[in-house]
Amino acid sequence: PAMASRRERDLREPPRERERRPPPDTSRLFSLKVDNLSFRTRPEDLKETFGKFGTVADVHIPRDRYTGESRGFGFVRFERQGDADDAAREMDGYKLDARRLKVQMAKYKKPAVMGGGSSRPPERGGPAGRGRDPRDSYPDSRGRDYRDGR
Repeated sequence: PAMASRRERDLREPPRERERRPPPDTSRLFSLKVDNLSFRTRPEDLKETFGKFGTVADVHIPRDRYTGESRGFGFVRFERQGDADDAAREMDGYKLDARRLKVQMAKYKKPAVMGGGSSRPPERGGPAGRGRDPRDSYPDSRGRDYRDGR
């Protein structure tokens, strides 16, 4: 059989650890959300297509953590507000990779880490790591606890 192209191999393999890097600082950039992307669309394609409106500082296409495939949307970030506004207006409805793009200003910033920044799941209490008895949360309809004989 013919050798798979690098692109085909990259789509089949889950993202590698060495490819993961911290996200760029986007606090001073103006973000557009681009919906309805083809699974073939690459960040380079978006940078080239949107670059005619101004300096594109960053492009991010989220990928499924297990398959590595595009989730069908992305973010294009500009250095200037006017460039982002122009691109949003002109590129909404534009056809790229046989798909009509839906482009709008991104509404929300990246969510803050909740719970003090720990990425570990909360620990469960009780003996041997078992949680509390789920029946404690669901009293019977008459408000009695029959386990105690009352």
